[in-house]
Order: sequence, then structure tokens, then C-alpha cells
Amino acid sequence: MWVKIQSLQDLKQVQKQIAAAQAQAAAEEAARLAALRKAEAEKNLFTRAIGKVAPLPAHNKAHLPHPPRQPVATQRQKDEAQVIQDSLSDEFDVSTLLDTDEALSFRRPSVGPEVTRKLRKGDWAIQREIDLHGLRSDEARLALTTFIRDAHKHGIRCVRVVHGKGLGSPGKTPVLKSKVHSWLVQKNQVMAFVQAKPAEGGAGALVVLLTPS
Repeated sequence: MWVKIQSLQDLKQVQKQIAAAQAQAAAEEAARLAALRKAEAEKNLFTRAIGKVAPLPAHNKAHLPHPPRQPVATQRQKDEAQVIQDSLSDEFDVSTLLDTDEALSFRRPSVGPEVTRKLRKGDWAIQREIDLHGLRSDEARLALTTFIRDAHKHGIRCVRVVHGKGLGSPGKTPVLKSKVHSWLVQKNQVMAFVQAKPAEGGAGALVVLLTPS
């Protein structure tokens, strides 16, 4: 800003304005510095009053391990290999291994006859059941293989397998029934089986005892 000075009076007036502006700027700077010193002093006072600080330990925080995830492809290959290993033959002749007294039964050579007697009496509680009605032979074989393997893996001891009486088959021949007998005998997890009681399916079902897992 330019001011035209025409006299000594005007010069003195300009000098006064400059001095006043400088005094105001100096006062504002002094006030700013005083505020900073006050804030720093209060901060130091708080620090001296409470001393050193540290984060509190998180006592309620659980540290859970993260199990490694197996690749899906690897697990699928294992499952497929297990199914192939568990494949059962339809050509296996089971007739000579079955006891055909008043009710059909089977037991491993190392298993005593009291086991099948207890199965018939119902001393073993049935824990799981599979119904193979309406399945084709290949479907029933895979379903039974998977069912027996999973039950044994989970510690299940007694299961019921419903295969039907074959009344709906051509010539009313129980084809699936005889195949189920053969498949069960080939399963190492099967310890013994008997024909179910009439109230539990009779000739259309078996009560199967599995070996301990």
C-alpha cells in the first residue's frame, strides 16, 4: 500500500501506523509462544504424574492354532483310491460261510456263536441304518461300502442294513439281498450279522456288528 506524503505531519502518521502494526505482530507472536510453552509444561506435568505406561496384557484373548488345509484335489484322490480299494466283487460265493438255521447269520471264524445269539436277542442297540431300496446294484454297492466305512470310522458298532425282500424284482427273486450278504462278508469291518427281527424288517434287513475302530 502506497501513501503519498506531502508533509512532515504525514510522515509522522505513517511511522506511528508502522510501529503499531509491528507491536501487534510482536504481541501475537509472544502469545503464541506462551501458549506452546504452557501446553508443553502441562504435558510434562501429566507424564511426571502418571509415570511410564505400557499396554495391558490381553488375558482373555485366545490363541487358536490354524490347522493346515489340505488341497481339495489331494483329498479327492485319496477318497477315490479308498473307494477303489473298498470295491466289492459280485462273484464272491458267500453261501458256504452263512449259517442257515432258523434265521440266516454270519460270523467271522474268530467270533464265537454267542455274538450272533446276542445280535438276534437285540443286546446290541442299533445306532445307524441304511436303506438300499430302489437302488441299482452298483449304486447299492457304493452306498453300502461308504456307509460301513464311515460308521466304523466314527466308532459305530451296530447298524441295520435294509435290502428288501425282493418282492418287486423280476420273478420275485431277491437279487439285492444275496449281493448284500456277499458284500458284507467281504468287508473287514464286519464282525457278524444276523437277519433282523420281524419288527425290524425280518427277511428284508440285516443287523450288522462292526469291529471296534
